Amino acid sequence: MQKGIIGKKLGMTQIFDEKGNVIPVTVIEAGPCVVTQKKTVETDGYNAVQLGFGEIKLKYRKGAKSSRTEKFQEKPSNITLALAGHFEKNGVAPKKVLREFRFDSIDELNVGDVIKADKFVVGDKVDVVGTSKGKGWAGVIKRWNFGRLKESHGTGPCHRHGGSIGACSDPSRVFKGKKMSGHLGSERVTVQNLTVVKIDVENNLIAIKGAVPGPKGGVVLISDSVKA
Repeated sequence: MQKGIIGKKLGMTQIFDEKGNVIPVTVIEAGPCVVTQKKTVETDGYNAVQLGFGEIKLKYRKGAKSSRTEKFQEKPSNITLALAGHFEKNGVAPKKVLREFRFDSIDELNVGDVIKADKFVVGDKVDVVGTSKGKGWAGVIKRWNFGRLKESHGTGPCHRHGGSIGACSDPSRVFKGKKMSGHLGSERVTVQNLTVVKIDVENNLIAIKGAVPGPKGGVVLISDSVKA
C-alpha cells in the first residue's frame, strides 16, 4: 500500500549507527493525520485522499439573524464557511493544514481514519516536499552562482553586476529565462530518495537521513519515493 503523511520539520541532529558512523538526520513530527476526504475515479476522475494535520480551535462570532428562528447565528471566525462546511460534512474536526495525496488504490482508507508515523518503517525510501526558505531579493552571484570581476584597478562599482543581458541591434530584446537578479527561495522543493533512519511511534517522530527543504516549523509532505 502506498504511504503518505503530513509533518512539521523540527530541525536537524545526528544519529550513530551500530558501527559508530555519524548519520545527519532531519527530525520531522509526522502526524497524526486524519483522512478528511476521499476522491475516486467515479466522482473526481482520479484516486486520492485528503489528509488534515494540526489541531485548530474554532472561534465563533455572531452572524446574521435567522428569519426562521429570529436568533443570531454563530459562525466560525478563524476559518472560512466553506472549510467549516467541508469538515462538518465529513464529520471530522477542523485541521490547520490540508494536503492531497494521489494513490493508485484507496480502498483501505476511509474518512476519519488516523494515519501516524508507524505507517513507515526504518529503511523506507521517501520523497520529502517542502517550501524552501525565502531569501528575498538576491543578486546574480547569490542566486545563480555568477563569478565577479576584479575589485581593484579601476573596475568600479560593477564588480558584482551581471554583465550584458543581450545585443542592442539584433535581436534587440532580452530572451526569456535570462538569469538575472530577483526573488530567491520560498518555492516548492522536492528532495527524492531519502532514507528513514529512525521512528519514534509514541511521539510521532521520523528521523530522515539528510536535509529537507524549509525552515524549522515548516510543513513538509512525506511519501513513498517514486524512484526507489
